[in-house]
Amino acid sequence: MFDVLTNSFKSAINKIRFKDDEKALTRALNELKKSLLKADVHHKVVRELLKIVEIETKQEGIGKENFLKVLQNNLKKILTANGNQGFVFSPKPPTVILMTGLQGSGKTTTTGKLAYYLKLRKKKVLVGAADLQRLAAVEQLKQIAQDIEVDIYFDENEKNPVKIAQNAYEKAKSAHYDVLLLDTAGRLAIDAELMLELKSVKESLNPDEIFYIADSLTGQDAIKSASTFRDEIGIDGVILSKFDGDAKGGVAISIAHQVNVPLRFIGSGEKMPDFDIFIPDRVVNRLMGAGDIESLAEKTSAVIDEKEAKKITKKIKKGQFNFNDFLDQLENIKKLGNLKSLISMIPGLGNMAGALKDIDLENSGEIKKIKAMISSMTQKEREAPDLLSKSSRKKRIASGAGITVQDVNKILKQFNSAAKMAKKFSGKKGMGDLMNMMGQQKMMNIPK
Repeated sequence: MFDVLTNSFKSAINKIRFKDDEKALTRALNELKKSLLKADVHHKVVRELLKIVEIETKQEGIGKENFLKVLQNNLKKILTANGNQGFVFSPKPPTVILMTGLQGSGKTTTTGKLAYYLKLRKKKVLVGAADLQRLAAVEQLKQIAQDIEVDIYFDENEKNPVKIAQNAYEKAKSAHYDVLLLDTAGRLAIDAELMLELKSVKESLNPDEIFYIADSLTGQDAIKSASTFRDEIGIDGVILSKFDGDAKGGVAISIAHQVNVPLRFIGSGEKMPDFDIFIPDRVVNRLMGAGDIESLAEKTSAVIDEKEAKKITKKIKKGQFNFNDFLDQLENIKKLGNLKSLISMIPGLGNMAGALKDIDLENSGEIKKIKAMISSMTQKEREAPDLLSKSSRKKRIASGAGITVQDVNKILKQFNSAAKMAKKFSGKKGMGDLMNMMGQQKMMNIPK
């Protein structure tokens, strides 16, 4: 998500050695300035950051290590606004969230992404369709709710968004939902009518929090609109959408500094799982290319059950991993979302992530072949891959799947290699530590 910024910081840091002089510091600061402005960080933020980094680096002693430490600390300060992090639940359910933003910002899609995020964490979620301005908004939310299998409240005969909001809340309360996410109206631009409607919905519902969805692609305009929403109706958090497009990453730093409202989540792709919690310490680690193993573990633990993970590990160790297990793991990986984003969370692999193209596990040609092949197997063949050494079985499976015998041989070879590699590493301490971290995630003090 932050490729441009990460490369910018690395370029600046490389201008200074472990012990150096003021000329080197000036070169590093100039490089940092050019990089930050290129990444669309607001000029006021750039000026303030450079000034404090220069002063504190001189105080600590000019050198690469101190420069890096000072830069990290000040980025964390900028990104840490007063308010909550992640999702905060009300002591008395349902937790009510108003989802606000301009038309085209990705508000309805983001409502679905947040609902999916909460569903993975075993929460009972109701989405409410109160955007009556955009003709397709209700239909879009209905389709999203159906796809991610969460409940929705809508009333196509009701024209008053306040009544929609009140009725959605009554349903959420009476049916014991944990969370109500209300998708509200937007406009192509901010106007008095929009603000009046949102204020009316807010007053009638008294929500726990109001989230503003900011379109990353609009750059500095996102800051202006977020500031207006903050001043007019009050917002408790910002969710950045469309962060996978041409966004340069600087808008995240600018919004945190200029709007002074905490960033809560980032939408990093088109799929529902492409949604990441925004925790300043972790984001700065990723910006510096140090990865974010905590977020990776938190995301993985929401998808992969601890008992299931241990069961699979045991089967791998015993050489009993089969095609049924393989299909299950493919489905789990799909729930994790953007693989490029996941790779960037692993320390040391940030550069590799930048070179990767996004892999669509839903529509990948190779994945479709694998699924078709497994679907053409008998139950015995799925459970005992060794049976597939016979050429007659391969021919039958290839014919049923609409692929060639060469395709079958290639997939079998890949499967066997992966199973051997997994078995080799399943007992390694690093693998065990990661599995343990995933299993213990709910006990760790990490915001939900």
